[in-house]
Amino acid sequence: MSKNSLLKWLQEGNISIPGVLLSQYKEMNLNEHELVLILHVISYIENGNEFPTPVELSSRMTISVAECTDMLRKLIQKGFFDIKDSYSADGIRYEKYHLDPLWEKLIDQFLLSGKKEEAIKIQQEETDLYTCFEREFGRPLSPFECETLALWMDDDHHDPHIIKAALRESVLSGKLNFRYIDRILFEWKKNGIKTIEQAKSYGKKFRQNQAQQRTKREDTPSQTTKSVPFYNWLEQ
Repeated sequence: MSKNSLLKWLQEGNISIPGVLLSQYKEMNLNEHELVLILHVISYIENGNEFPTPVELSSRMTISVAECTDMLRKLIQKGFFDIKDSYSADGIRYEKYHLDPLWEKLIDQFLLSGKKEEAIKIQQEETDLYTCFEREFGRPLSPFECETLALWMDDDHHDPHIIKAALRESVLSGKLNFRYIDRILFEWKKNGIKTIEQAKSYGKKFRQNQAQQRTKREDTPSQTTKSVPFYNWLEQ
């Protein structure tokens, strides 16, 4: 092979392909032939040929000119790219492929896939939350309890992690019931508790206060000091 042939081969350069096009083309209802055809159109445009013919495109593929022409027509109909009129510096009118519709579809698909992933993540977290409650209660949740749990999750303050933290607090307090957990969530929301760290700190302080009050009541003689009932905000 001559040096000129190698130089020509190297001068073909590289093609810039968005990774999302390769990962999402199936979701965009494209098959492999259509994808490769689009890649060849991009390659031609990047090398200065803005309107490659079906003959040029099919010469790089395993499809006929007629098949290539039909595929181009369908891609334009489906809105992956279109044909625009343009003018040279000399005022000569010519046609070129316009790829903005393809990039817009890629952006839409990227945003849609992100929403799907988020929805799947939320669904997994909700399923895990129900499993945690049933494991701690040692039984399936009743319809009323399931409805209550759903209401907590609908509250914009109560994400699954916060609800799990409230469940843990009820277990540590030895008062495993939905009414107690609801009061914990209410108190946390009232006091601006929004993170797991804040919830743990708040719960620790509350239990320490309970222990101190209990110790004071036990150490104070009942015959000399009037007993003062301890206020438990979770039981009001």
